[in-house]
Amino acid sequence: MSDVYAQPTTGTEPATTTELARYTTLRLGGPAGRVVAGTDADEIVRAVRDAAGRDEQILILAGGSNVVIGDAGFPGTVVLVRSRGLRVVAEDADTVTVRVEAGEPWDDLVATTVANGWSGLECLSGIPGSTGATPIQNVGAYGQEVAETITGVHVHDRVGNANRWIAAADCGFAYRSSVFKHADRRIVLSVDFRLARSPLSGPVRYAELARALGVRVGDRVPLADARATVLRLRAGKGMVLDAADPDTRSVGSFFTNPVLDTAAYELLRARAADIGEPPGWPGAGDVVKVSAAWLIDKAGFGKGHPGPQGVAISSKHTLALTNRSGTASTAALVELAREIRDGVHRRFGVTLHPEPVLVNCAI
Repeated sequence: MSDVYAQPTTGTEPATTTELARYTTLRLGGPAGRVVAGTDADEIVRAVRDAAGRDEQILILAGGSNVVIGDAGFPGTVVLVRSRGLRVVAEDADTVTVRVEAGEPWDDLVATTVANGWSGLECLSGIPGSTGATPIQNVGAYGQEVAETITGVHVHDRVGNANRWIAAADCGFAYRSSVFKHADRRIVLSVDFRLARSPLSGPVRYAELARALGVRVGDRVPLADARATVLRLRAGKGMVLDAADPDTRSVGSFFTNPVLDTAAYELLRARAADIGEPPGWPGAGDVVKVSAAWLIDKAGFGKGHPGPQGVAISSKHTLALTNRSGTASTAALVELAREIRDGVHRRFGVTLHPEPVLVNCAI
């Protein structure tokens, strides 16, 4: 989702310059048939309609930080989302609602909200990518999710060939998921967020963040303090993009934390009895969310675990798979992902699922 490795372009690029690796934070991905950039909602819609009129496959790509594209690339039209900007569309004494274009870099938005004293996104600082991608996977970190502040999403509906507004209640938000994920019917054009007017963060919910801030879980802190601390924690895990740090050539967390029912969690505890209690967080409906990072590490895949062609688990965080060499293939990354998934299943009987969108590749 971030543009660190993707320079904005205009118009259509010749097929000889459409290697999609240049548009992804992994720096992986083969050629596209055609690449078109849309700098506002109208251009994005026109590009989609034009490709549909040609009966071409369509891939919407913003910053490319949550996508893994196969070495064969994508045979149709890739539409680059390059729209920018935000504006206040509603406000009262306690809240402000901002409408943000899909291509606006996410961390730029978070920085703006913190600077303006708008609370609700501060713990999502440092996440690479575009604003339009955040509702797709219900981006979350350090105790916040975008579903908590989104009031609605403006989309182009390819089935009805019309632009629509989808209320948050109809977005199907769940853990790292929504009605937009793994479906190409709706293209996000802009997102509305309702934020609190407050110099303080929301209640700090994440124990690691609370410790780093020196407060108790549930306390509030100045927005700038929350942002600075989250950025520091993320950077220590290689989760803030840095062109000089090969650990950040990744899609962030590659696997989602498994959500197990009570019986499955008890089986996991039994299989892990010799090494300790699996970290788990109870959820609604008698389910437990388990740390994928813990499962990976305890299954024998520690930080820096190597794969072929210079791909490896990050040296800073076991959830990130990296193109450390900068010259690897998607096939090599997928091979490493399969090795980890299968090893975790053999050891614990739990199946890990990828978090990023996979395009012309599978694990």
